[in-house]
Amino acid sequence: MIRSAHVDTFARDNLPPRSQWPEMRFELPELEYPERLNCGVELLDVPARGKHGGRPAIITPNERLTYAALLERADRIAHVIVDELGCVPGSRVLLRGPNDATMVASWLAVMKAGCIAVTTMPLLRVKELTDVVGKGRVRAAICQAGLAADLETTKERCSDLERIVYYGDGEPGAKSLETAMASKPASFKAVDTSVDDVCMIAFTSGTTGVPKGTMHFHRDVLAVCDTFSKHVLRPDANDVFCGTPPLAFTYGLGGALLFPLRAGAAALQLEKTSPELLLEAIARYKATVCFTAPTMYRALTPLVGKSDIGSLKKCVSAGEALPSATRSAWKDATGIDIIDGIGSTEMLHIFIGASGDEIRAGSTGKAVPGYTACVLDQGGKLAKPGVVGRLAVKGPTGCRYLADERQKTYVVGGWNLTGDAYSMDEDGYFWYQARTDDMIVSAGNNIAGPEVEFALLAHAAVLECAVVGIPDDKRGRIVKAYVVLRESSQASPAMVKELQDHVKATIAPYKYPRAVEFVSALPRTATGKLQRFKLREETPK
Repeated sequence: MIRSAHVDTFARDNLPPRSQWPEMRFELPELEYPERLNCGVELLDVPARGKHGGRPAIITPNERLTYAALLERADRIAHVIVDELGCVPGSRVLLRGPNDATMVASWLAVMKAGCIAVTTMPLLRVKELTDVVGKGRVRAAICQAGLAADLETTKERCSDLERIVYYGDGEPGAKSLETAMASKPASFKAVDTSVDDVCMIAFTSGTTGVPKGTMHFHRDVLAVCDTFSKHVLRPDANDVFCGTPPLAFTYGLGGALLFPLRAGAAALQLEKTSPELLLEAIARYKATVCFTAPTMYRALTPLVGKSDIGSLKKCVSAGEALPSATRSAWKDATGIDIIDGIGSTEMLHIFIGASGDEIRAGSTGKAVPGYTACVLDQGGKLAKPGVVGRLAVKGPTGCRYLADERQKTYVVGGWNLTGDAYSMDEDGYFWYQARTDDMIVSAGNNIAGPEVEFALLAHAAVLECAVVGIPDDKRGRIVKAYVVLRESSQASPAMVKELQDHVKATIAPYKYPRAVEFVSALPRTATGKLQRFKLREETPK
């Protein structure tokens, strides 16, 4: 193992045993990184001190930072982390705030200080924050002043959390990050971290109920830039990135920070991202690349004509499976074919996707260059083309849970098993079926919940829906659909039958939802992912 720069060894001490790690592959030349590597330096210092210093790096409704200005801000914050928060290399620093320039600068400062970023969703409350702080043994925090209340309560409950500094309150004071930064030097010598020092702990979004802490190295941060971004997205320095995922969501971290900085491009940071506000921002700032989820593309489509978004060239979708109806509607409205992708917090970012002429409607795409993916059958062997099985992945990133027994089930035989059911065709394209726990066995038939959802979403009355299996005396389980109707439609027995008939006419009739419940909203995580487990826990009606 390469010599670590960490003084606080908590993260390294709590990595899974080597025998439980996935097989790591570095098959592309660009993935051969030096032993001493600080990703903060590579993402910020290199472009700022090179040809991009005067170019815009971060754009917000309130300010525009060049790479040089962002470097100065990050370096001042790094001094605050060390001098005021008392952190040493390896210390965990919780970051709590919306997507804004200070959050971006703080994340980069944590990297340069050799510490470990634990970025959290602004929507998290005391119970969730307490779990994160406790599991990560977080010592210090940087937080937007407007989000102070829950973090202060968390501090009272968690003895590990010793110091918090706030920003954005408009009032200079003892706890103000701005005040502390003002007295600090404008440059900071980055810690000489190793390529495999932990630099971030990302917590899963909780779609299965209990979030897990995933640990990633400095090398991993650059690897996702040099695989998916470089080979599939292919941005350049003239691009302006925008999107909706928060920085705490690794999908958002890539789209709002890592990928634009690695390309010398600009990243638009938006605190609020309703469909209307996102379209207005694209038009105002001439954004060229958009990262968001399928539900947002669906909401954006009917509004496209209200804003001039002609600058937009590339759109990426991840977080959930992309329905064919959503992809088609977006292309009809904008002329842009969405780059679909699947990634995971455990893998850090997207490992299967396709762009341009390689896109095949209905398919997630191929293994991203640098990754190897396959489908395993029930016996753990390679499944034949077209056979549904467990998606398995290897590459330059992989699952390393923070002190969690679930490491043993995510990594098997060197493969990362993502929990997704897929089939792969003879051309290497992957076709999503469901999460493995979303496969419904009804009267001996295997039914993929998302396939039923996609069929329902093609009906004009359906705004959103979720499909789960519920117990049934005769069939073992039956398909139940929770449906959010558009405002122009009314819930009724007639609507139930109309939706059931629509599904029967769209896919195999036996897959139709035998139970339909109309709801005003669906349970989602802070990242917008459906929490189907909550629907399964409900008493069948």
